[in-house]
Amino acid sequence: MIMNVTQKLIQSHLVHGDMRPNEEIGIRIDQTLTQDATGTLVMLELEAMGLDRVKTEVSVQYVDHNIIQEDFKNPDDHLFLHSACQRFGVWYSRPGNGVSHPCHQENFGKPGKTLLGSDSHTPAAGAIGMLAIGAGGLEVALAMAGQAFFTRMPKIWGVKLTGSLPDWVSAKDVILEMLRRHGVDGGFGTVIEYYGPGLANLSAMDRHVIANMGAELGATTTVFPSDQEVRRFLRAWQREDDWVELSADEGATYDLHDEIDLSSLVPLIAMPSSPGNVRPVSEVAGEKIYQAYIGSSANPGYRDFAVSAMMLQGQRVNESVSFDINPTSRAQLETLVRDGHVSHLLHAGARLHQAGCNGCIGMGQAPATNQLSLRTVPRNFPGRSGTREDKVCLVSPETATASALSGVITDPRTLGIPYPRIADPDQPIINRALFMPPLPLVEALQVELVKGPNIASLPLFEPLPDAIEAPVLLKVADDISTDEIMPPGLRVLPYRSNIPKIAEFSFDRLDPSYVARAKQVLGHVVVGGSNYGQGSSREHAALGPQSLGLRVVLAKSFARIHQQNLINFGVLALTFVNPSDYDNIQAGDVLRLTDLKRALADRDQLFTDNITQGTKLQVSCDMTPRQVEFFLRGGVINWMKEQIVIR
Repeated sequence: MIMNVTQKLIQSHLVHGDMRPNEEIGIRIDQTLTQDATGTLVMLELEAMGLDRVKTEVSVQYVDHNIIQEDFKNPDDHLFLHSACQRFGVWYSRPGNGVSHPCHQENFGKPGKTLLGSDSHTPAAGAIGMLAIGAGGLEVALAMAGQAFFTRMPKIWGVKLTGSLPDWVSAKDVILEMLRRHGVDGGFGTVIEYYGPGLANLSAMDRHVIANMGAELGATTTVFPSDQEVRRFLRAWQREDDWVELSADEGATYDLHDEIDLSSLVPLIAMPSSPGNVRPVSEVAGEKIYQAYIGSSANPGYRDFAVSAMMLQGQRVNESVSFDINPTSRAQLETLVRDGHVSHLLHAGARLHQAGCNGCIGMGQAPATNQLSLRTVPRNFPGRSGTREDKVCLVSPETATASALSGVITDPRTLGIPYPRIADPDQPIINRALFMPPLPLVEALQVELVKGPNIASLPLFEPLPDAIEAPVLLKVADDISTDEIMPPGLRVLPYRSNIPKIAEFSFDRLDPSYVARAKQVLGHVVVGGSNYGQGSSREHAALGPQSLGLRVVLAKSFARIHQQNLINFGVLALTFVNPSDYDNIQAGDVLRLTDLKRALADRDQLFTDNITQGTKLQVSCDMTPRQVEFFLRGGVINWMKEQIVIR
């Protein structure tokens, strides 16, 4: 059978279903990745399941999001995560070691393997020929417990690359071009697979940039072949034995098609406040900026920092600009120091921060109010930076640096200096001392979980009632992100292990009265527009409102990960059969659903009565029989407890 790369990866791991678009499939998971903003819940979920030890080939817990130790909460979580890694047999990456995605590609990723991560940018590992998918923490916990990962078989979107990138244009501009063409939901239900002669001109870390931000298109994941460039990358990181060749068969076909001539691209910028709001830099050049920012999982490579350093030689950052440098791994930082690039950055006036996610997730480096911040991060949703009234733009390192020098948005092609051509080094400094390996099983079983005062075990989840009658407490528009449902940042994320406390921040950027009103009713409904829950995989956006009584979300459509998170924790995710019915529901209307258990079990039609207006709406519940089975029990944790007991 002639297959493309994605089909080969899925077929080699398929344990349930057939590879027909939109059919439910189950795939075996080889590796998992968790980070501290989501990993604490994953470990609490493993505890709630009663698991002895993870069943994957490799599972790694990174501490990269919450490394600012303002008080006891973050360091307490670090101790908890370390103890949980020891208890369950997981690698532990210590604080300051770096961002999960580049660190995983450097140290653990293997072509031909599957990776499930409780971070929506996990698809970055597709850069080296992995099938890497972002999911909610509970899905990852299930994979760590040996369960298959279930999803709808996606369509495979082949994107042919030709030509080579011009001077002053880099990999960030490739993915921004995809977003310019297709928007933030253009990849929904697809795996994007890049192929063609243009691949020869993209390094493994260039591919990481493109694969990372495929999440902003709503894609299930992004896949590149494993070729000689991937082999070179693994050889540089002293892991050439992990390389296998993986390419599409001659004559392989795709469900969808696109083509990009790399040589035709120009510097691009996503203006506030959506990754899809893309324009040529030349069209907005001259607007004053407050901040420029290099780093994050979206531009984590050596060359992303080295190009900036070479541009700054003999220069000074504009006096009105804060130029923030966020190294993405300790090994990368050591290599940049060795090669003299850090001294150029510092001497020019850049501000150097510790290796981690930092400002990308609103943990430090917040911009001034209503001031333009040009960042190489993957997202610019409103308020994500840590400043409520932010104006974040997404750009390449070249554009960020050129703008830092001038103080205004600047097309780097206008600088009048030679383009600094930088290649990733063949001999980076390799430092794996901050990866703590799993303990032997006998020792691991003796470990007690270390729980500080801010860490609480998960609550019990009640089975689905047969009828729900509840008011619409909130009605929101299209493209509401999980950052707007549950804000990130320094004031919120330290409570990630404390569901009752973090729930107090639910929807506070959209409606500060939501929490108080939710506490006054026994249950409630939220009505949403299209692409509800785009963005981060954080389960807190489902768990927080659920703990306040959210029983139903009725939307035009859902982002994949958030829809699954709602289902996992027993919140009914419904869609309008007729999208225009969205306009006929108002906040305050009381909705009633009856005979739910039978209707879900029989996959029958569902209707909701709008008691306030005296109307009836047909709605749809897109759950598979497997999802219905655990949903009726109150969610996945209750179902998984039964499975472990049975085994």
